Amino acid sequence: MKAVALTRYLPIDDPESLVDVELPKPAPGAHDLLVRVEAVSVNPVDTKIRAPRPQVEAQPKVLGYDAAGVVEAAGSEAQGFEPGDRVYYAGDVTRAGSNAEYQLVDARLAAAMPRSLDFADAAALPLVAITAWELLFQRMPFDSERGGVGKSLLVIAGAGGVGSIATQLAHRAGFDVIATASRPESTDWCRAMGAQHVVDHREPLAPQLAALGLTHVDAALNLADTDRYWDALSELLAPQGHVGLIVEPKGALRIGDPYKAKCIGIHWEFMFARPRFRTPDMAEQGRILARVAQLVDAGELKGIRHDTLSPISAANLREAHRRLESGSGIGKLVLGGW
Repeated sequence: MKAVALTRYLPIDDPESLVDVELPKPAPGAHDLLVRVEAVSVNPVDTKIRAPRPQVEAQPKVLGYDAAGVVEAAGSEAQGFEPGDRVYYAGDVTRAGSNAEYQLVDARLAAAMPRSLDFADAAALPLVAITAWELLFQRMPFDSERGGVGKSLLVIAGAGGVGSIATQLAHRAGFDVIATASRPESTDWCRAMGAQHVVDHREPLAPQLAALGLTHVDAALNLADTDRYWDALSELLAPQGHVGLIVEPKGALRIGDPYKAKCIGIHWEFMFARPRFRTPDMAEQGRILARVAQLVDAGELKGIRHDTLSPISAANLREAHRRLESGSGIGKLVLGGW
């Protein structure tokens, strides 16, 4: 089968950083679906795993942790699916990724993709939808239906992949959402996702929030730079507020006062934790994706694909990684077709 892989960890401008390869078609284990991949999207996890380091892989390593495709075969314990089903999923970083014609994924991590979306739009959703849902409604103590009524939420990096879906989920749950963006196009995107207000993350946040009549926010999602906004958020968050984090800090963070004095809840999200550690509730990710599909088909959530490259190839994946590493992306970048 066709695939895009690496054996060395190189800068993305090196043509050997991601290469086209031929690999054996895998066979499903008991809990697996064998999926014919139709579309994939890229995420920061792809670029972080591929980042330059001395290590060399003895066998080609396939990245990619967002996909939509068609079930080709199912293992003996892969319940709820049969060949021909159209599915979407984010998968597991401990297994071969989705940048291949065929991929194995644990059936508990997958769901039927939204009926109203094509493969490309479906592939844009899984990783970011699971991340946003788990962070807002499972790590943080908010109900997915009405848990934000009367509350304010600051979303740092509102135009990114996670920010795009988190804004929609939070708006639907009743939050007054303030997103951050710095360009006209990203500001417009945040508003289209449901943000009531947009502030510039290149400027101090407190004066901009004060201009909106906000001295504090009830919760914040820092989806961009944990270190940079740590002190600012400790001041902006209301007593007994909550902060959600997804980006590993570069240095040590002080988690005492004012976080301690204000009893601010600090919540980490890593959507691969369930599959990586084989937690008893790993099927929750399939359930989240099934619920997201329902909301999409009901018109309550919209797709977040912003750009598309075709076909799925080493050259196009290198370009996708370049764009993602530039930090100027909006929504999600998808690749489709072989």
